Amino acid sequence: MIEWLIHFAKDLLQTCQDVFPIAAIIIGFQLLVIRKPLPHPLKTLIGFLNVLIGITFFLDGLKMALFPLGELMATQLTTPDFLGIAPGTESTFWMDYIWVYVFAASIGFATTLAEPSLLAVAVKAEEISGGAIRAWGLRISVSVGVAFGIALGAFRIVTGTELYYYIVAGYVVVIIQTAFAPKLIIGLAYDSGGVTTSTVTVPLVTALGIGLASTVPGRNPLLDGFGLIAFASLFPIISVLAYAQSAKLLKKYRNSSK
Repeated sequence: MIEWLIHFAKDLLQTCQDVFPIAAIIIGFQLLVIRKPLPHPLKTLIGFLNVLIGITFFLDGLKMALFPLGELMATQLTTPDFLGIAPGTESTFWMDYIWVYVFAASIGFATTLAEPSLLAVAVKAEEISGGAIRAWGLRISVSVGVAFGIALGAFRIVTGTELYYYIVAGYVVVIIQTAFAPKLIIGLAYDSGGVTTSTVTVPLVTALGIGLASTVPGRNPLLDGFGLIAFASLFPIISVLAYAQSAKLLKKYRNSSK
């Protein structure tokens, strides 16, 4: 217990050092530029302390659970026994890793659906659009995009193909979609790629990529283990634009059939 408290105190001190510049900028602008005192100093202080403690617990949780869990799952899904190949042999045939793609898609979908930042954006989008954009529809479409992107990123690691092929091709698709998508959704679709790379999704996806690159024969964790977050940012843009275009076509079809 004493050892954990010492470890937590060190992490809390590190968090304070990381957050201090943010607090200094906000307070500095409030007092020196706006030249007004903080409206609720006690409430602000309590909230600031909650943020520090919460971030420290979260970082501890990443080190103790999420990172090891992602690496463990990648290791277990790539063992010769699980792949059904002879012990001591190595396989880089992409079809042997089908459960890796299923797990990657599942974890991408689930973590994105639970992402607090996506929930906040979806609720605000529904509120501002007057219900034209549904929060659940947006969350599901973003989650599907992340699921497909993470599965494709896992396929890239297994096969060892170059990252830029997928990224260039993906953004070509985005550019074409943007030319035909409803203007109402374009900005939101591009922002949706950013909100997926937040507190829940990034740790598990990063750990999965590094663990997978460490266990697949011939892969380098430093060269191949990173890049999954790029897929998680790119493919939600495609899926949200596709969602908006599908809704537009469906509405047009319904109006024409009346």
